[in-house]
Amino acid sequence: MNTPAPTRRALVAVAALAVAGLVLTGCTAEPDAPATGKPVVGGTLTYASGDAEPDCLDPHVGGNYPQALTGTQFLESLVSRDTTGTIIPWLASEWSESDDGLAWEFTLRDDVYFSDGSPFDAAAVQANIAHLQDPATGSSTGYLALQKVTGTEAVSATVVRLTLAEPDSALLESLSQPWLAMESPEGLARGMEENCAAPVGTGPFVIKDWVKQDAITFVRNDTYDSPPADAGHEGPAYLEKIVWRFIPESASRYAALQAGEVDVIDNAQPDTIVQADKGDSIQHLDAPRPGAANRIELNSGTGPFTDPKVREAFIRSANVDDGVASLFQGTAKRSSSALSSAEALGVSRPKLFEYDPKAAGKLLDSAGWSETDADGYRTRDGKRLTVRFPVSTNQSIPAEQSLFEQIQATAKETGFDVKITPMDLSSWYGALGSGDYDAVSAPYTKVGPDVLRILYHSDGITPAPSGYFANHAQVNDPTLDELLTEAGRESDAGKRKALYTEAQDRILEGFYVLPLYDQQNHYLLGADVEGARALPTVSTPTFYDAWLSR
Repeated sequence: MNTPAPTRRALVAVAALAVAGLVLTGCTAEPDAPATGKPVVGGTLTYASGDAEPDCLDPHVGGNYPQALTGTQFLESLVSRDTTGTIIPWLASEWSESDDGLAWEFTLRDDVYFSDGSPFDAAAVQANIAHLQDPATGSSTGYLALQKVTGTEAVSATVVRLTLAEPDSALLESLSQPWLAMESPEGLARGMEENCAAPVGTGPFVIKDWVKQDAITFVRNDTYDSPPADAGHEGPAYLEKIVWRFIPESASRYAALQAGEVDVIDNAQPDTIVQADKGDSIQHLDAPRPGAANRIELNSGTGPFTDPKVREAFIRSANVDDGVASLFQGTAKRSSSALSSAEALGVSRPKLFEYDPKAAGKLLDSAGWSETDADGYRTRDGKRLTVRFPVSTNQSIPAEQSLFEQIQATAKETGFDVKITPMDLSSWYGALGSGDYDAVSAPYTKVGPDVLRILYHSDGITPAPSGYFANHAQVNDPTLDELLTEAGRESDAGKRKALYTEAQDRILEGFYVLPLYDQQNHYLLGADVEGARALPTVSTPTFYDAWLSR
């Protein structure tokens, strides 16, 4: 859509930096640690993932975390974020916002090409935004992040303008995410099936092949020279190849790492992290995700949790503190916030989530669940107080599944009959889509506090074109909607913080969520892996600066 040129307010531009890549030495990696020794060019790094294997490698389609993990290796975004949370240049070198907040202009690097040889330019950005917004793409994460964008214009080959329906204080944060990464328009034009198998990006690696239920092979892009501003070097990657294996079982992944069969594993279990930290042969990178905390959301739209007293009673029945302490062995800390500790604007309210079974019992009495059946479960009008809790075994590590079982046990003492149903990812999505749940643990990663709008604004009850909806708690609160809408429009940092604080208080005091702990990203690496780091956007590992000292 063509629009008049925006009146610029202060140009938001950040000079490119050359910061040393994160190197892991010892147990826990320190940010900005300098590399040890001279990087070795060549070699194959083998990565073993415990996340579900993507059905499609194009993160525009759907938009889940496994796609972000793989996509980080070969796709790049317009902007990135450094360890302080500051938005920094990547494929865009600078940007500006109009005085009314309804238009943004991005100046693009003029020396970047996709790995198929086609140029990265304003027309490519337009094609990517159109692809993300096209209902036929079936995007969820990217689609929801771009809801305010109403049009694009190629001002020149290196300047693209986005027009918005209303100001979006989270736009830069959204554009830093791998689900909105730039892909070759020629690659997109091949159609979904071919593009899902091998999307074409501008990144340091290229997809060579994908043997499903086995591995993806990435090879070095020898013409690459467009790293983010905080990368540790320029030019092509050091590694020649990455073999990305899928090993669902945690013990098997760790055994493969110990045996030297793989170089990096993700989704490490607490006991293996503790074991690794005691020695010096395995490195540990702890990179909690931004956005929402890991939490159990209570469906306030139907079933027993329509009553806030019952929601609070369930939360008071859950002995989360003891479960996290015993099962996670110090590798995770109990959260009392809807947001990750990686988010500076997160609000913690620990008093709201203290284990108090006596208070829970009184709440259930006052809500009419005052009778008990022969099995000790609460009843009302002859109906048992049942909580349907589908669990994705692809997204919940065994320690977390054990935590759910402990919550099930303590909730039973108060009278809740929690029905935990383990499911594969596809079945789990089906249960959510059909509303067949009362409680759910649904991880959602998005840079910045705008994740609250995605998860708790009533607009999130309506599914995206992919069929996915993010407001699993089914929160429908006009006051909260207004707070989240205003926060999304507000560019003043102090006012934005106040609005998000009030919104979080309303979410937490409504007992829509039971916070557990930060979304965990624990990577274990062999001692000879140097220069690897987690991108400060959504904490996915990047191996652009990585090399092998063997």
